[in-house]
Amino acid sequence: MIGRRDEINELNNLYNNGKAELVAIYGRRRVGKTFLVDQVFKGKFTFKHAGLSPVETGEMKGGSPLRKQLKHFYNSLIMQGMKKSRCPSDWLDAFLLLEQFLESKDTGERILVFLDELPWLDTQRSGFVTAFEGFWNNWGCHKENLMVVVCGSSTTWIMDKLINSHGGLYNRVTHEIKLSPFTLRECEEYFISENIKFSKYDIVCAYMILGGIPYYLSYFKRGLGLPQNIDNMFFSRGAKLKFEYDRLFGSVFNRPEMMRNIVEVLSGKNCGYTRNEIAAKTGYTIGGSLTDVLNALIASDFVIKYVPFGMSKRDVYYKLVDPFCMFYIKFVEGQSSLNNYFWMHNHLSQSIVSWRGFAFENVCFNHIEQIKQALGISGISSKQSAWSKRPDDEVGTQIDMIIERKDNIVNMCEMKFYNKKYSVDKGYHEKLVNRRDLLEEMLPKRMAIHNTLITTEGLKYNEYGNFFDNVIVLDDLFK
Repeated sequence: MIGRRDEINELNNLYNNGKAELVAIYGRRRVGKTFLVDQVFKGKFTFKHAGLSPVETGEMKGGSPLRKQLKHFYNSLIMQGMKKSRCPSDWLDAFLLLEQFLESKDTGERILVFLDELPWLDTQRSGFVTAFEGFWNNWGCHKENLMVVVCGSSTTWIMDKLINSHGGLYNRVTHEIKLSPFTLRECEEYFISENIKFSKYDIVCAYMILGGIPYYLSYFKRGLGLPQNIDNMFFSRGAKLKFEYDRLFGSVFNRPEMMRNIVEVLSGKNCGYTRNEIAAKTGYTIGGSLTDVLNALIASDFVIKYVPFGMSKRDVYYKLVDPFCMFYIKFVEGQSSLNNYFWMHNHLSQSIVSWRGFAFENVCFNHIEQIKQALGISGISSKQSAWSKRPDDEVGTQIDMIIERKDNIVNMCEMKFYNKKYSVDKGYHEKLVNRRDLLEEMLPKRMAIHNTLITTEGLKYNEYGNFFDNVIVLDDLFK
């Protein structure tokens, strides 16, 4: 398995510790939650079941979504060895059947239950949460050899109904695991394992489009270049990911349209917006629903929140960092007719080259730990943000990333995605000096600025190149 070393070790330790465990695994759709559990516990399941998609149950004829989910659950029990009985009429009966089935399988060894896409089981007015509470509180938590693993892509549901529950499941989840997208290093490991030969430069270009989502990476074909692969996924007839953006929200979130609207607003500005600005642009009222949606987007790795340098803690910005959403909104959504070879014909165009410059900033924000490692400050407390000074009487400016450190140093980071070593010319040098001077005015006298370049192949030194104190290259981002 590529990556996931910490998660694998944690799951194995929980399996072997001899205590009753209720483990919740959550993360973005397609990030590999089910694959992880299946691979770690292959051949060890006592019972496993996956909920039916709400999209699918809505389209199926006959019966309510609750009846369909119960019938499907009953069928899973039958298929895995339970004697035929009466199909349960509610979730209380369904979990009673599960308890009886697990008791019949109990030999004293570890009993492992995997409930996949748990939020899908909680259909409207189904009583599922109450029944699950009863199952765990009255029976499961007392079985020292029982381990229940649940997961789902609806991060909102997992957080609200399980991890942060204020009801009967309060503090009942014994362990939680958030599964994040692959890093650049893990993407490289995946391509090597599939014998797909891409340079680090092309892997970063692929990451700008797909992020580190294993399911999307599985569509790459050996023997094809990056542009050909992207055309096959998005632009050719029968493109595999052409409708993925709609599925991404429709089957995962309680308020898919609201989620989608907020994501599309955030895609319009690279540094993001405040909550008030999001409310003004979407027409949504500032309140609980907006807060819940933003928190769900953060928990699912679509969005980050940060306080821009020099602002108070009340001035929180929300920034879209999911590469797939950004790419889809920019190049695929709303296109009535697409050229089957769009990316092959245009990937070197000036508009796409400019887009990569902004997309590279998000790659860096998603790899802040690697950047700190390259700077040798992994052990130093720090926070990172973007910064812009709006033009009023003075000249406005923007800094891609500022890393504020507890050792009285601030890294002023410039990011340049270039196909060769980057060369600083006179005009750009003057801009850099102006940015540094404006930043210096805002800093306490005890703070020093380290000028930092994050680029592809490094810096071509000339009379202006000495401006940078640190240079971070792609090899550093892949560590």
